[in-house]
Amino acid sequence: MEDTKLKNKSVVMVVAFRNFRDEEYFVPKKIFEENGVKITTASSSLGKAIGKLGGDTEIDVLIENINVDNYDAVIFIGGPGAYNYFDNKVIHQIVQETIEKNKILAAICIAPVILAKSGVLKGRNAVVWSSSLDKSAIKILKDNGAFFKDESVVVDGRIITASGPSAAEEFANKIINLLKQNGR
Repeated sequence: MEDTKLKNKSVVMVVAFRNFRDEEYFVPKKIFEENGVKITTASSSLGKAIGKLGGDTEIDVLIENINVDNYDAVIFIGGPGAYNYFDNKVIHQIVQETIEKNKILAAICIAPVILAKSGVLKGRNAVVWSSSLDKSAIKILKDNGAFFKDESVVVDGRIITASGPSAAEEFANKIINLLKQNGR
């Protein structure tokens, strides 16, 4: 099942050290592994990051040590812990550098807010998690110039956004498709 086009591809998945959304990390991670993509997991602390539902993963690199040049895609995972990254200047720099270097940039659930606040969604189509009681993330996207699309996954050029846990598989597959299109 491994695709030889993906043999030399690598992604960095950025999770909150506490309360990342398990499905949004583990489902794409499994799909990337099945396709031979090299995965690095980054967070604000080293050690074992814990998901909202109790899953855990070892952190490979600190966020401030991410070198965008080493990856074909930078992926932000959602969950309550991702709120800590909304106004993080180091993260904003990584997001902007990812776009400048023409890499794939992806975010799921609440994490597209990070992209919006980094200034890279201006004039772009995107989706973000919301509920009937909480539309604040949609407002943040719109306030930062994005065009909100009520879809599970939105691809706009090299930026992929997804609405939440139920979109995790489709999100991963869209990333895989873009990775396949790009020679290194």
